[in-house]
This record gives sequence, C-alpha cells and structure tokens, in this order.
Amino acid sequence: MNIDIVCIGKLKEAYWTDAIAEYSKRLSKYCTLEIKELKETKLPEHSGSAEEESVRMQEGEAILAQLKREHFVITLEIKGKAFSSEQLAEKLNKLALEGRSRIAFVIGGSLGLSQEVSARADLKLSFSAMTFPHQMMRVILLEQIYRSFKIIKNETYHK
Repeated sequence: MNIDIVCIGKLKEAYWTDAIAEYSKRLSKYCTLEIKELKETKLPEHSGSAEEESVRMQEGEAILAQLKREHFVITLEIKGKAFSSEQLAEKLNKLALEGRSRIAFVIGGSLGLSQEVSARADLKLSFSAMTFPHQMMRVILLEQIYRSFKIIKNETYHK
C-alpha cells in the first residue's frame, strides 16, 4: 500500500521531526510512505475573513495539485466522521482488498481546508471535535496508521 501524507507547513521542532522519523521507520515494514510538506501561506496581520478565505484557497490549490486521480483521499476535518482505531484499520484493510492501494491523507493549515479540498475527499475523518496543531496531528495520524497496520496483521501493540 502507498500512503501519502499531504500537509501544509514544515516541522521545525526536533521533537516533532523525531516522532515523524520514528513512525516513518515503523511504517516502512507495512507500506510505502511519502510525506509531502507544502508551503504555508502567511496570513497578513489584521486580516479579515476575505484574507482567510484567500489563504485557504491558495493552500487548497497546492494540496489539490498533489492529489492524483487514483488517490483515495482522506481529509482530516473536525466535522468529519469519527472512527475507532479498529474501524480505521478495517477501512484501510477494505481499501486494500478493493485494490485502492494509493491513499492520501490531507492535513490542512492553521485555517483549515478549502471547500474544494473538502469536496475532493472520499472520506472526511475526525480525530476529535477539538482543534489540534497541525504538527501534532501529523504525529497522531502516523501513529494511528501504524496502529491500523498492527491491527490488520493481528500483531500486538500497546494500548
């Protein structure tokens, strides 16, 4: 299975990059993983809703440019569907059995996703009704993908 993580912003802090490196290494046993970090569009100071929408649109265009027709696209959205770890594992396994071997998880920037990116989603996934920093979500997402593969393979993993 090929998994692409398409995300806005680069990780700067060592603790985030170390965590990403660790889960990337663990996932290499189960899938081909590619993380595509896209440039974050800066919001002008004292901006309003029109400028925020412009930022979402610019970042959305960059995200959409990374998505291929064959991708099964899963966006991370607060208003998406909540899954348990077991349900996510079941979904990934079902996609693999259906021959959907190219999955793209999309993490937006600090202002969220554009409507166009959300509309492109095959599945809108929510990890919580709370908002998390997108750097943290990248680590949480990779951990859950790793956990999913452990569940699919019926391998033990700490709870």
